Amino acid sequence: MSTRTLFLSPRVTATGHALADAARRRGIHVETLRDWRVPDEWRGTRGATLYAGPLFADAVAGELGLGLLEAPPDWLARLPYELTGRDIEFSTVAEARQLRRPAFVKPPNDKSFPARVYPDGSRLPGPDAVDDDTPVLVSDIVTFTVEYRLFLLDGEVRTGSRYFERGALDVAPLDDDPRRDEVLAFAARLAEVGLPSAVVVDVGLPAGDTARWAVVEANAAWASGHYACDPDAALDVVLRAARPVAEFTEADRAFLRSVSEVVRD
Repeated sequence: MSTRTLFLSPRVTATGHALADAARRRGIHVETLRDWRVPDEWRGTRGATLYAGPLFADAVAGELGLGLLEAPPDWLARLPYELTGRDIEFSTVAEARQLRRPAFVKPPNDKSFPARVYPDGSRLPGPDAVDDDTPVLVSDIVTFTVEYRLFLLDGEVRTGSRYFERGALDVAPLDDDPRRDEVLAFAARLAEVGLPSAVVVDVGLPAGDTARWAVVEANAAWASGHYACDPDAALDVVLRAARPVAEFTEADRAFLRSVSEVVRD
């Protein structure tokens, strides 16, 4: 019997259910938290792990004693053009509000405002909604004809899924996709580009260039949907990405999300 416990947020998604089933097959206990706090009996649970959205994870990770791996917020902007196929700048929302051209703007590691194409910076949320120093990625506008989600562990793809093609959701396991070998070959180039040991990366083919693969974005494994990825393999990545702080290697500590113990009355 495993000593681990997988915690889920109150809003259990299809991926949450799939990971929970995979966990139970391994003898991992599964507990759904009912509100945005951790009951006293679960605080500091030995062997805890978590699958939840960023806001909920921030609220409970400290009480569970968890560290959460994620790519650095400026990771995408630091990649060479040959891996992104577009110019990307790491900035703040205050600076992005000065844009006088269309651009794709998104928060790197959370959902503090919608990630989408903005006609210009004046259309971004104002300071009453989003703090001026909120980090953002400002990107050239690129349309991807097909996109894939990859769960990576130690730089290797453990499982993958197509999730988008020609403007619509189109979900299929990577192993069933005719571009599988191309996707894996491109993913192998990401092994030495400053990622944590457990992470999710989305890749795709930009429209008009069927020969150039590009990184779409990186995502935290503990918050990513699995689409048609194998749940057992995805769980392997989640277990590495969200675990007790003391279990992380020195190399991975540089990729820990900043969370703090929440004081409750």
